[in-house]
Amino acid sequence: MFEELYDRLGIAALDRAVPASAGVEFLRPVNPATGKPMPVVRAISAEEYEAMADRSVAAFREWRMVPPPRRGEVVRRIGEALRAKKADLGLLITLETGKIRTEGEGEVQEMIDMADFAVGLSRQLHGLTIASERPRHRMMEQWHPLGPVGIITAFNFPAAVWAWNAMIAAVCGDTMIWKPSPRTPLTALAVQKIVDEVVRSVDLPCEGVFQLAPADEAIGRRMLEDRRLPLISATGSCRLGRVVGEVVGRRLGRSLLELGGNNAIVIAPSADLELAIRATVFAAVGTAGQRCTSARRLIVHESIHDQVLDRLTAAYQRVRIGDPWEDGVLMGPLIGEGSIAAMRAALDAAIAQGGEIVFGGNRLDRPGFFVEPALVKADPSMPIVGEETFAPILHVMKYRTIDEAIAIQNAVEQGLTSAIFTSDLREAEQFLSPEGSDCGIANVNIGTSGAEIGGAFGGEKSTGGGREAGSDSWKLYMRRQTCTINHGRDLPLAQGVQFDLDS
Repeated sequence: MFEELYDRLGIAALDRAVPASAGVEFLRPVNPATGKPMPVVRAISAEEYEAMADRSVAAFREWRMVPPPRRGEVVRRIGEALRAKKADLGLLITLETGKIRTEGEGEVQEMIDMADFAVGLSRQLHGLTIASERPRHRMMEQWHPLGPVGIITAFNFPAAVWAWNAMIAAVCGDTMIWKPSPRTPLTALAVQKIVDEVVRSVDLPCEGVFQLAPADEAIGRRMLEDRRLPLISATGSCRLGRVVGEVVGRRLGRSLLELGGNNAIVIAPSADLELAIRATVFAAVGTAGQRCTSARRLIVHESIHDQVLDRLTAAYQRVRIGDPWEDGVLMGPLIGEGSIAAMRAALDAAIAQGGEIVFGGNRLDRPGFFVEPALVKADPSMPIVGEETFAPILHVMKYRTIDEAIAIQNAVEQGLTSAIFTSDLREAEQFLSPEGSDCGIANVNIGTSGAEIGGAFGGEKSTGGGREAGSDSWKLYMRRQTCTINHGRDLPLAQGVQFDLDS
């Protein structure tokens, strides 16, 4: 059905009937909207990974000495190449992940935006001049490339998260090895082919700046343990993050972790309900609830709780579910059978703990992995409310005071993103204050999803503490160096220390 798309993106359709022989494994993605297999991708072997890591180290020695604006020019060309392939690449993302067409293309646009941001950044990798306490001394801070970076991405954003890391790492002078999710290797392969074409066209002084490692968990573990990779950026579950942090920490490497989110929206009595309902539906239903920024908890003032629930139910009834590449569809499938089972188990737990399913939650009788989004009346004390289920389940709860709402918002182990809808300036400012939301992202009158690349993206607590994309996240991909220059003829010591050999 989509063979022409695969051809345009340069993806070879391997024979799915070829058995995995000794030392050869295949990643076999499935279209979640049909349940049918897609073209397979050969996984790299352990020996191939070792050669790849050696190339990355060798390339880093050359790439770090390329002037940053020239590195930025390579990234600019990658961005232009992505623009030319936006529609095709967006459709491939839709086929492989199940997210709707506009979200697939939006993910490619996010890659393009990251390239644009990184190009500007390539001329702004600046340090500081710092006042010295010693006469005729100048103290300054500068930033150097860090080294080869390992990038491990998840299925739900199979291209954009790579771009958050790769575009910035490249202009910072780092090389990189990308291990995509085994569920979405085709998107990674298509992106890598685009990058490879650009690299060949600019005649870089080295090979191996951008490398792709389609593989299973064994190669991922090898990356975590590899001292040649001073930084591992990993996106995935909190469980994955604990493993990454422990393994990388044992070798004193750096971990940049983007993990789970049990995100909440607070709706206050003064909220613009039309705005709040629209934002909540997208935050909870978009990508079939499979974003780390998806809204999973709705905390509504008791005076408007029933009204909000009624309006949400009516809105959910209008959500068109279907093949994600079709116009007008607002929600596609879950990624696989395991996700459906996890959603069912979470709903059963909610009922057992005293919750009530107000709408949805059923599996659709059709090919693929389709479900109805679910609205659940819940209490903050229910254990299931504190867990992240990667599915379109929204737990709706009541609150009385803004202090209570903030306490409910903060009473989970994850701390990625949060939002409040209010027209009360005091409530908004309290939510953004040190006694307010404890998340890495806090919004007022917008939902929890759809972060812009200009800001640093990431969260606190079990979300991992990492920051990617904009602001000063680039500093994670470099090493800081403090330098002091003495241009006088004396040698005064700091803090007034005296050390005179002639006394």
